[in-house]
Amino acid sequence: MARRLPETLTGFAVIIVAVVFLGYALNRTGAVTTGGYTLRAQFSSIGALTVGADVKIGGVIVGHVADERLDPTTYAALVRLALNDDIKIPADSSASIASDGLLGGAYVAISPGGSNTMLAPGQSFAVTQSAINIEDLLGKFIFSMGGSSSGGKSGAATAAPAPSGGK
Repeated sequence: MARRLPETLTGFAVIIVAVVFLGYALNRTGAVTTGGYTLRAQFSSIGALTVGADVKIGGVIVGHVADERLDPTTYAALVRLALNDDIKIPADSSASIASDGLLGGAYVAISPGGSNTMLAPGQSFAVTQSAINIEDLLGKFIFSMGGSSSGGKSGAATAAPAPSGGK
């Protein structure tokens, strides 16, 4: 029995470390909200935006994406944003989905408006801009370049006009 005591204590230590790590991971990914208030935004496309992604104003993180779901009647993406309590958003602000570069993750960028009225918890942004699909843009660019590379010439030779000869 004395030989199993160290094994039992080691097992308990591993379980405690696992629980602490799980709590930390859930807190960092945004699965557990740590206060604040929520706002809603509706987008036609959210691209690579995920739950837990940052919400930024002027490049400063002010919250995270708390939830994403599909509206079954309009087929729009409904996003719930959890913002810090000390950040108040003017009612005429807009929300857009931006990227941290070509290989970076997506985040929600808020452009503050100039209204003196602030959005109340649970309200929605009136103006939103959906994610830009880089693959679609590259495809359009490549196809537009492919159509103009022939220069509008066909394979048939064109005859030059005959010179008018006057004497």
